[in-house]
Amino acid sequence: MPVIDSQVHTYAADTPERPWHRVPDWPPHVTGDEMVTAMDAVDVDGAIIVSPFSMYRYDASYAVAVQRAHPDRFALVAPVDPDDPAVGDVIAEWKNTPGAVGVRVLMASDAPRDPRDPGLARIARAAARLGLAVNLHCWGTLDAAMAFVDGHPDTRFVIDHLGTVQPFVPPVPAGAWGELPKVLEMARRPNVAIKVTGACTLSRTAFPFADIWDPLARVFDAWGFERCLWGTDWTRAQALVSYADAVDAFRVTDRLSDGERAMLMGGACAKVYGWAPAERKGAARSV
Repeated sequence: MPVIDSQVHTYAADTPERPWHRVPDWPPHVTGDEMVTAMDAVDVDGAIIVSPFSMYRYDASYAVAVQRAHPDRFALVAPVDPDDPAVGDVIAEWKNTPGAVGVRVLMASDAPRDPRDPGLARIARAAARLGLAVNLHCWGTLDAAMAFVDGHPDTRFVIDHLGTVQPFVPPVPAGAWGELPKVLEMARRPNVAIKVTGACTLSRTAFPFADIWDPLARVFDAWGFERCLWGTDWTRAQALVSYADAVDAFRVTDRLSDGERAMLMGGACAKVYGWAPAERKGAARSV
């Protein structure tokens, strides 16, 4: 079964030709070629590129260019704007983009949304009609996210980052797993999957991050491995964990059977998004 990273961010350097909206504490660039090199070094076969909102807002053109250069390695998720009255048309156009498998809604604690927001409803209805997954960045707002999901049982949702507030820089805050009961409650909704992305950034110990496995075991028990999508959230996680360690921690742990590992690290992602990378055949064009 291929290994699929369910969330990575690729981006070019901040230039006048392609300016960043905001400069996060990330490397100066992680191009498509650089992401492929990092994946090849640790035998990751494919990844879902989530166009980085902090840099490019609702413009996913760089992610599209990367996927075009590496079509066998990447699928695409783009953020969409609930305040755009034409967001349904935007999603329909996105559906026709090669590699597009989902859209993303930002409703985390730094950008909360009323779950009855008509823009959110437009997004959920359009995604359901077009067969796209709605990725929810909702850490710190799980109650609102559950209310939103409950209003749209025919829409396929994917919760980003374990639904759990994660740090961008050390140290890991106390009580990092405090929202775990709500994460487990969310699992009762059958039309929702969850990304196990950024988990290593919640560890207070060095590789292989032994303290994350007890809370993760509760997530796996509640959600089932077929609804848990492993990923690194590279490069948001770069100040806390290397790409190689974020991959290898899930390979070396004895808390997963071989079958569980295969489903978590690729099988569930392929099932939820309906996409899998092609067998690796060599270098592609540069982006």
